[in-house]
Amino acid sequence: MTDNFDDYDAFASAGLRLTVDLGALVENWREMAHRSGRARTAAVVKADAYGLGIEDVGETLYSAGARDFFVATADEGATLRLYAPEARIFVLCGIWPGMERTFFENDLVPVIASEEQLTFWMSVLSEYGDYPCALQVDTGFNRLGLPMEDAIALASDVSRPASFAPVLVMSHLACGDDPSNAMNRQQLDAFRKVSTAFEGIEASLANSAGIFLGPEYHFDLTRPGIATYGGEAIPGIANPMRPVATAEARIIQTRSVKAGETVGYGRALRLTRDSRLAIVSAGYADGYMRSLSSAGVPLRQTDVAAGHGFIAGHKVPVAGRITMDLTIFDVTDLPENLVRAGDYIELFGSNVLVDDAARSAGTIGYEMLTSMGLRHERRYISEEIEE
Repeated sequence: MTDNFDDYDAFASAGLRLTVDLGALVENWREMAHRSGRARTAAVVKADAYGLGIEDVGETLYSAGARDFFVATADEGATLRLYAPEARIFVLCGIWPGMERTFFENDLVPVIASEEQLTFWMSVLSEYGDYPCALQVDTGFNRLGLPMEDAIALASDVSRPASFAPVLVMSHLACGDDPSNAMNRQQLDAFRKVSTAFEGIEASLANSAGIFLGPEYHFDLTRPGIATYGGEAIPGIANPMRPVATAEARIIQTRSVKAGETVGYGRALRLTRDSRLAIVSAGYADGYMRSLSSAGVPLRQTDVAAGHGFIAGHKVPVAGRITMDLTIFDVTDLPENLVRAGDYIELFGSNVLVDDAARSAGTIGYEMLTSMGLRHERRYISEEIEE
């Protein structure tokens, strides 16, 4: 027996694996930059770059030319700083007492989004002096942001400290993924008033969907997120983005089952024909959601199609309930020699688009990407990326 494991390939032998195409990522970001026209284009890398790895994704987009980044938390910003040394990094959840050192040492820009944060930020400036921030304004979303009237009043308040000098004023669209929704125009008109009040300060409104709404929504800086990662920005239209992530799971076992037998927990699926089943090493602990099951869960009582995998040139349906670590696929319609234990089934990627998988789960591509657990062995592939 040998002790030499130097040639061990973790990706080739992993039960779960995730391939991230960094070349497609860059192409998508550049496509969104092109669609942004004269506006600069930021990179949104919150939630560990939508589940794909903030280190590799951040470094790649920085090398591709991104110089404005958005993260959710200060810890994410501190990690990103190592890979985007000269970038502006905006922290969407803002700053709270005790976080000053993290912000200052990593040159992070807090997004001030509430009266409480604003009050605290003024005290920080009085103690430490000038430091940049961004100001989030609510234009109808009713999530984060100062009320529009308060923000406009702040812009003209001659008593505000001179050290309070936002470098960006921003808001967020509630219905950008529905181009015909009147809310888009209402928010645009409201944000124009805000940006006019903060004359001379850069303005940002458009996320991925907002970029597709047209130049009126672009202002100075756009913030594409899901489109950069290959997801749909606007459902119901052809998605021009390239798939970035491919998730695969190894087949642990195949088995033959007679018509009339049942499959999985709760005997949720009764087979109507002699069948061949492939049991794979992925489950809801890995973000392959239970709602993708073919039977035995509430969502599957609707007319939404169950989940599918892809193997040997064919889509194959989920059979029965998805469990914590395992999913069963029905491979009866494939020649027996095409599916063997040890092979991999694509859970989503180029053949099962992440948004199609999400629709089967009753959710959105964002959740599919960000819900992947820690057990995926990752591989990053890339073509030569030019600045």
